[in-house]
Amino acid sequence: MRRSPAIHYPIPVNEVVAVVQEVQREAQNGVILGGASAGACLSAAAVLRLAGDGTDALAGAFFAYGLFHARLPIRSRELRRRLRGLRRFFHTPTALNLMNLHYAGKRSALYESDAFPGGHPLHGFPQTLMIDADHDSMRASGSQFAQELSAAGIAVDRQVLPGAFHAFLNRPEDPSFVTGLDLIIEWARGV
Repeated sequence: MRRSPAIHYPIPVNEVVAVVQEVQREAQNGVILGGASAGACLSAAAVLRLAGDGTDALAGAFFAYGLFHARLPIRSRELRRRLRGLRRFFHTPTALNLMNLHYAGKRSALYESDAFPGGHPLHGFPQTLMIDADHDSMRASGSQFAQELSAAGIAVDRQVLPGAFHAFLNRPEDPSFVTGLDLIIEWARGV
């Protein structure tokens, strides 16, 4: 049996941008784009590409526990102490950086602003909600990305959910699932 080729950057960003542009043609009140984990990075990359292309501005963006930088920023001692469970072993800087390289497809693509927007100029972003999990290595990237957005003059509301672990939006039985959805819904109402 033949294996299908892996999908790498820029194909996923191209597809998200195409979908957003199609939805924008129909949306009367603007579009909010969001994503979680790898989808948060992908959504942020699409926002950056759309802003650079001069497409109609998005009404807002929300990102949950994303990895926005080609290399995981240095995790604070406090954050390292908070890591629990198997992700403590699977979400190491080495593993996450290799995951990013696989997505990029080649080392040079790691430095493209619409592959990993962290560390690049972020002008043109709409108001943004960021939700991070308390016990998550990727919180280091979320924290730094929120600071970068704020430094670019973007209105950012960043929340860290106490006791939450990565991917809580995938687990409806987790109390952080309801808390996260409530935050997104309330924030979106204000947009």
